[in-house]
Amino acid sequence: MTEARVAILLVDDHEVVRMGLKTLLDRREGFSVVGEAGSVAEAISAARQTRPDVIVMDIRLPDGNGVEACREIRGELPDTKVIMLTSYADDEAVYGSIMAGASGYLLKQTRGQSLAEAIERVAKGESLLDPSVTEKVLARMRSLASGEGDELAALSAQEKKILGLIAQGKTNKEIAGEVFLSDKTVKNYVSSILSKLNLRRRSEAAAFIAERRAKTLDDA
Repeated sequence: MTEARVAILLVDDHEVVRMGLKTLLDRREGFSVVGEAGSVAEAISAARQTRPDVIVMDIRLPDGNGVEACREIRGELPDTKVIMLTSYADDEAVYGSIMAGASGYLLKQTRGQSLAEAIERVAKGESLLDPSVTEKVLARMRSLASGEGDELAALSAQEKKILGLIAQGKTNKEIAGEVFLSDKTVKNYVSSILSKLNLRRRSEAAAFIAERRAKTLDDA
């Protein structure tokens, strides 16, 4: 009996990058690239169709970001593992990825051998996290878990403003008009806010604010 192959889905908006990764991984014994995607929408659709063991996901995608896709996919396919790829060690992106259910992240400069080893590890249920940001991320998680920190403290001033507008029921287009940003930029902000607050939908963000306001009134 042959050993089961690790089914891999590649998500990156650059076709050349996907081709390179596919060539690298397909020739490695025990791996099989079962699909490719270049956007959040394509990634979610491909994951549903192929049900991969591991997804190698670029954080920055044209219609959103990999954190958003990871959260959606992991919600539907909890057995699928996700490795996030990023160009640089951004603490916020790493934290958002972990809160969205990713097994870890790798820099895009990672050597092919290291990527293959990472895929093997997460396929076995292990996690990855670069030592350079491990302590920062864990400290932040401990703070939130212990109730020492206010969840909103994790948000930037712009994110807090956008969260307030979400709570008012405004659409991304309406918010974009108020804060003088593009619709796409607002969408990325909304995704970041949801990740930081460990929420899945904007309706949950609105409910979160309503609950906080009610608690403030009760404590007054």
